[in-house]
Amino acid sequence: MGAERIAAVDEVPADDTFLYTVADDAGEHREAILLSLSDGTVSSFLNYCMHWTDVKLDTGDGAPLRNGDVVCRKHAATFEADTGVCTHGPCEGAELDPVAVDVRDGDVYLVDDDYEFVRTGADAGDPADLSTDPGARLGF
Repeated sequence: MGAERIAAVDEVPADDTFLYTVADDAGEHREAILLSLSDGTVSSFLNYCMHWTDVKLDTGDGAPLRNGDVVCRKHAATFEADTGVCTHGPCEGAELDPVAVDVRDGDVYLVDDDYEFVRTGADAGDPADLSTDPGARLGF
């Protein structure tokens, strides 16, 4: 695996996330998100909340941001856009799984040796919960 172009920096929205799909070493597809940071850099994490890891942060239309933090729609946990640390919610202190990216010449590249770029957008076969209804799942 190596440096693979994901998107242009200006395609990464300032007010939500950019969704893309990667494959891990075993060939399993996983979704990831890009976040535009205020210093002009870009961060990336796997697209799964750390409270319930089968819940997506970006359900296909961008994960909401509040004060620069990514917000899980399922239970309102917030994650710092630059570090992925949960600062509020049931998984406070947990960290999103990072995906290494680099910005060069106006483009964002996947540089994480654990993943291979597959495509922009969602993975249609991902079994993670696509529901944004907080009552759609009971947490006993």
